[in-house]
Amino acid sequence: MPNHVKSAGQNGPAKEPPFEEALEKLEAVVEAMEGDDLPLETLMAKYAEGAKLVKICQEKLAEAELKIQQLEKTAAGELKLKPADLAEE
Repeated sequence: MPNHVKSAGQNGPAKEPPFEEALEKLEAVVEAMEGDDLPLETLMAKYAEGAKLVKICQEKLAEAELKIQQLEKTAAGELKLKPADLAEE
């Protein structure tokens, strides 16, 4: 029966939502914070949720930017992914 117990903190980094879903959730959080007269505790919870969603979106955008920077054109004009140069300094 212990297999049915849900762990509250294990759904975060292991399974992040796709960028579009995180952005939609973030927009909903902002709308709720702007539109309603929410109690301070609820506002703080919404703020924390929004901060997590912002971090997810920023990470996804950084990953996409890195992949775009890694694309290079071949002599035939085709785009191919070149290996990342992980040595920064």
